Amino acid sequence: MSLISQIESILFVASKPLTFAQIAKALGVSEQKVAEAANEIVKRFNHDESGIHILHEGTQMQMATNPVNVDAMSAFIKDEVSGELTKAQLETLTVVAYRGPITRPELEQIRGVNCAIILRTLLMRGLIEEDEDREKMLQTYQVSMDALRHLGISSTRELPEYESLHAHDHIQEALREEI
Repeated sequence: MSLISQIESILFVASKPLTFAQIAKALGVSEQKVAEAANEIVKRFNHDESGIHILHEGTQMQMATNPVNVDAMSAFIKDEVSGELTKAQLETLTVVAYRGPITRPELEQIRGVNCAIILRTLLMRGLIEEDEDREKMLQTYQVSMDALRHLGISSTRELPEYESLHAHDHIQEALREEI
């Protein structure tokens, strides 16, 4: 697998700015190699025909949407945050509530599908919060205080069958499989 491909994948799952040093450490390469690859990635994505752009400032970079698509993104986001939660959003919120704090790859391992857009929607609705897991260089997700208030509970431990579902064998097995 090429270094450029690996960096693109890391930027996609990170959903936050990363330094060249963080990327270099994760991939076991020099910061110089990451900087060279970053220039190639910027050339690949940063044009009007691409829906993805790479934000690149100094020794930090982040994957983002193309700014020329702001109207399309605004309309999509408005639709996403209004109305009832979809079945997929409810399932994701349930997994986060019972397993949080949880990383996106762990969540996707359990659900078996990409959860990036769902997580973004739940964050925008204020139902989950994210925090950084410095060891894994990934965001972790847990239910928000607003979600607990809406549910009428003061802790996720008050959820029905929390203890048995939090540590359920099938979930433990799914998480042991390679992420």
